[in-house]
Amino acid sequence: MRRISKLTRAAVGVASIALAATACGGTSSDGGDGGDKENLGLAIAYDIGGKGDQSFNDAAFAGLEKAKKEFGYKTADVEPTEGETDADKEQRLASLARQGYNPVIGIGFAYGPAMEAVAKKYPDTTFGIVDSVVEGDNVASLVFAEQEASYLAGVAAAKATKTNTVGFVGGVDIPLIHKFEAGYKQGVQDTSGGKVKVVSQYLTQTAEEGGFSSPDKGKAAAEGQIEKKADVVYQAAGLSGQGVIEAAAKAKVWAIGVDSDQYKQQALAAYKNYILTSALKDVGGAVYALAKSVEDGKPLTGVQTFDLKVNGVGLSESNPEYAKIPGLADAVNKAKEGIISGSIKVKTE
Repeated sequence: MRRISKLTRAAVGVASIALAATACGGTSSDGGDGGDKENLGLAIAYDIGGKGDQSFNDAAFAGLEKAKKEFGYKTADVEPTEGETDADKEQRLASLARQGYNPVIGIGFAYGPAMEAVAKKYPDTTFGIVDSVVEGDNVASLVFAEQEASYLAGVAAAKATKTNTVGFVGGVDIPLIHKFEAGYKQGVQDTSGGKVKVVSQYLTQTAEEGGFSSPDKGKAAAEGQIEKKADVVYQAAGLSGQGVIEAAAKAKVWAIGVDSDQYKQQALAAYKNYILTSALKDVGGAVYALAKSVEDGKPLTGVQTFDLKVNGVGLSESNPEYAKIPGLADAVNKAKEGIISGSIKVKTE
């Protein structure tokens, strides 16, 4: 399998995409009973939480919308079902490929086993998977340096805290979310010289227990951290993160969003004044980049890494209060330069 260690800026194409926030709902795909058809365009299969999470899945949808507008083709976006199995995911991906969609992208690591099985059966279709590595000549593994954006979030938290206690809420206790926590903790510690304490909590051990899809669990976790004097809470919890943001706003402390610029999300408008920043993960850019490569007749395959160097991750500055906190912006910019140059090595666990 051809492996590519880094994407160029041109390949990424979109470092920032304005999200069209949508409510949770069904699919835009038409039914189909199989057979070879002309290329219908890009299709995405959502992760847990589905469309309307104002975060991970909605970022992917923004990439799909950009590709649809630019290339003028049909697209499909399909919701997950509660308690589904790998076989269900496999059937979903196979159905999209059979209908003629190309590329077909699984949004989230949970599609790994299904992607591996389906890609072999449809060698003429380009597949993509976000947040996981799947071997295959026709598979692009779209992975991110989440720890780098999280490090910047930690720098911001250390500069913003007045209690010298900050929080981290992870959706599910898995290696992917450990990367967020590791980078955040390191950023906090490096910036504060170890003076700021990080209180961490994971909502569930498995995704099936609702760690990425339960705002009530996120809210309860954040409330617990705020009781422990945390005045900045960073969440990497998908849809559950909305509860974290709500709790922070209610307590009038800072929340740090994830994946999308959550300050700009309409569904979170009531809490926006308390969303200090968001650790950005350009899932939309990755989705678009793969769609464009297929449209150009040169499909990306292998491991595609989106990091700070290619603006694949970053930190938002949308909230005007971000620029008002003494030393915050300068410290973040300095840290970003250090990570890109290699003088700062960010941990992943």
